[in-house]
Amino acid sequence: MKLQFIDAGEIVTTHGVRGEMKVLCWLDSPEDLCEFKRCRIDGREYKIQSCRVQKTCNLLKVDSIDTMEAAQSMRGKIVQLYREDVSDDVIFAAELIGMEVFCTDRLLGTIEDVLDYPGNQVYVVRGEHEYLIPAVKAFVHSTSLADNRMEVTVIEGMRSDED
Repeated sequence: MKLQFIDAGEIVTTHGVRGEMKVLCWLDSPEDLCEFKRCRIDGREYKIQSCRVQKTCNLLKVDSIDTMEAAQSMRGKIVQLYREDVSDDVIFAAELIGMEVFCTDRLLGTIEDVLDYPGNQVYVVRGEHEYLIPAVKAFVHSTSLADNRMEVTVIEGMRSDED
């Protein structure tokens, strides 16, 4: 399901006295957050004035947050991106939850979770059985947010309740 907003990270603290906020980024890379011109925090749209990477976090400065106190009031809030600002080719894990998964026109179930492993993600698909499907081209053939459908190949060992 295509979402309207994508959770990009959490504001964990302030940085300096001019309203910069330190964001723990949830995207694939903190550099990705720096590509956007606007964001949404606590239901309100903000223009991004600057964004830079500091280690594994971002230092984010948005319009109308100009003091350390104003930035402190944002602590713990989630920074969201507008889905319309992201390429349709990019699919976020949150958009996969609830997607129907098919293997040669047979419904296996729906994606219940996306697990992150060092090599790749793994989709947890639950239906009559539970399947753990690696998110690689060898097994995932197509993904359509518009149709809420994923086509996969399942091999022996993917069904978690197999002996």
